[in-house]
Amino acid sequence: MDPHDTPSSATPGNGSAPGGGTSHPAPRNARETPEDRPARLAVGVVGAGRVGTALGAALSQAGHRVIAATAVSERSRARVAERLPGADIAPPPEVVAAADLVLLTVPDDELPELASGLVAAGVPVTGKLVLHTSGRYGTTVLDPLTRAGALPLALHPVMTFTGRPDDVNRLAGISFGVTSPEPLRPVAEALVVEMGGEPVWITEETRPLYHAALAGGANHLVTLVVESMDLLRVAGVAEPGRMLGPLLGAALDNGLRLGIDGLTGPVARGDAGTVSEHVDELAKISPESRRAYVALARLTADRALSAGMLKPEDAARLLEALAD
Repeated sequence: MDPHDTPSSATPGNGSAPGGGTSHPAPRNARETPEDRPARLAVGVVGAGRVGTALGAALSQAGHRVIAATAVSERSRARVAERLPGADIAPPPEVVAAADLVLLTVPDDELPELASGLVAAGVPVTGKLVLHTSGRYGTTVLDPLTRAGALPLALHPVMTFTGRPDDVNRLAGISFGVTSPEPLRPVAEALVVEMGGEPVWITEETRPLYHAALAGGANHLVTLVVESMDLLRVAGVAEPGRMLGPLLGAALDNGLRLGIDGLTGPVARGDAGTVSEHVDELAKISPESRRAYVALARLTADRALSAGMLKPEDAARLLEALAD
């Protein structure tokens, strides 16, 4: 089967469903409660980590039944007991075989081997919805399962998960990066809506860039914040988080609302002398900090110049101050 072909049972609205007789999900009525809705899909979770158990709990609240999950460590078993009560602990082949909707919520690097391994083990997947939550991949990573008859979905929740009880609540209103074969798009989007999220369509070929943008923003933001706090401690600030909170909150708000027009500070002013002093001071404390500052200041200067915020002569002085 071609990876983008799907069985006729996958066509939304035909009344049939993967795994035996239940209906594909539809967006939930805000006035309904889980008790008002019949359990429509039997859900299996392969990878009972922070994300898998949070999504499983959200699907359970939407009226589906989480019937089984994989869990090896004591911590993952505790998550299943807390978030997915009633779910059996079982090996991956048994979880997949028992479910109509399978969540493959394992680390990115394990996903290709898991997909091919399930097929090699002869696990029945025909007609089952199989989704992963990796931001990196679209649905081609599930090609072995698709060729065996599975219905592939890629649903990436754009949120950080800490393992705390509020993880499920964090799904409300967040974006999900959605990739699927076109006939399954309504199903993928309906599942996201049921979990409280907003589906955003990402094409297969742009998936790596999409994920790089998210990781660069969220992950590196944490690094920058921690770096700033460490430097402030060296400068003698006892509570750097308290000092940075209002400033960084305002900067984030400005960036999201105004784009590059929200930029402030010495680079935006073309203050090469101040930038040069920053570079010299950071070199005394940490060569790594200096290199990061220089790289980001160059990028900032380039963007400010392109936006017309900097005069060419000011940009030239800045780049001279930022030279290696």
